[in-house]
Amino acid sequence: MLAVTSTSLWYTMRATGIVALVLLSGTMVLGILTAGRARTRSLPAFAGADLHKRISLLAMVFLTIHVLTAVLDTYVNVGWASLVVPFASSYRPLWTGLGTVGVDLMVAVAISSALRQRISARVWRGIHWLAYGSWPVAMAHSLGTGTDASKLWMDAIAALCTLSILGALGWRIGDHRRSKVRALSVGATTRAITRRVSPVHSAMAVTERPRPPAGIVSRSSHHVLERNRR
Repeated sequence: MLAVTSTSLWYTMRATGIVALVLLSGTMVLGILTAGRARTRSLPAFAGADLHKRISLLAMVFLTIHVLTAVLDTYVNVGWASLVVPFASSYRPLWTGLGTVGVDLMVAVAISSALRQRISARVWRGIHWLAYGSWPVAMAHSLGTGTDASKLWMDAIAALCTLSILGALGWRIGDHRRSKVRALSVGATTRAITRRVSPVHSAMAVTERPRPPAGIVSRSSHHVLERNRR
C-alpha cells in the first residue's frame, strides 16, 4: 500500500511540476505582453490582464500540489524545511534549492498582488519584478532535478517555453523602440510646423498694427486743428 501511495505521489509530483512550469511560462508571456499594452481585436487589454491573473492563480495551485507531493513522497527525502529554506534538502540540494528559491519568489509576488490595494504602486512593481527571476530558476530546477529532464518531449516543452518568452521579450523591446521613433517623429513634425507658422504670425503682427481707440484719434485731430488756427 505504501509503495502504491509513493508511486502515485511520485507521478503526481512530476506531472504537476511540468504543468506548473508551462503555466508559469504562460504567465510570463502574458505579463510581458500586458505590460507592453499589447492588444488585438479578439483579445483587448482588459481581457489579457484578466487571463494573466487566472493563469497565475492556476500556476500557484499546481505549484502547491507539486511542492506538497514532493515533501510527502517517501521515495526521496526532501524535508519540510526545504519548502521555505533554499538548499536545506539533502536530496540534490542545489537543484532542489533552486526550486525553493523559485517558490519563494512566486509566493512573494502572489502576496504582493493580494495586497496591491494596501501598498504603494512602486513597492508592488518592485516586488512584481521578482516574477522575472522565478522563471529561469524554475526552469533550471526542472532540468536539473526532474526525472524527465533527459526525455526528448521534456526538452521540447522546455524549448517551447523558452522561445515563447524570448519572442514576447523581443516584441516588447521592438515595440518600445517603435514608440520612441513615433514620439521623435511627432516631435520633429510639431517643431517643423511651428517654424513654418511663426514667420507668418510675425508678418501678420507687422502688417496689422493695432489701431488706437476712436477717442484718442478724435482728440489728436482736435489738437492739430487748434494749432493750425493759431
